[in-house]
Amino acid sequence: MDRIFLREIEVACVIGVNDWERKIEQIVRIDVELETDLSGACVRDDIRETVDYKAIRDRIVSTVKQARCFLIEALAGRVAEACLSDPRVQAVRVRLEKPGALRMTRTVGVELFRARPEKARGTPEH
Repeated sequence: MDRIFLREIEVACVIGVNDWERKIEQIVRIDVELETDLSGACVRDDIRETVDYKAIRDRIVSTVKQARCFLIEALAGRVAEACLSDPRVQAVRVRLEKPGALRMTRTVGVELFRARPEKARGTPEH
């Protein structure tokens, strides 16, 4: 399966379990890899044959801004769902980081892989 990736999408959002975190926005950094079939776009050089990067980025930003999750795990799951809402995306890998979440640690984060049910039966490609 072919892949499209978006790296280091930075979004300010409400995220965290502490009372003070519910009152401010913090930066999260997101990478996504979208598994899709790019063969038509490669042959026909037509944007209608691929996933619209800007639309995916905008959907991710909107999802993150509205989510107000307590856990980065939950937020990463919502980002994956947002990406899979595009029918051309067969699977997605999401890496979500919360820089500065812990003292003496540059960043903390999670990485998850989600696929449509028919894709999930197979082994995820790395």
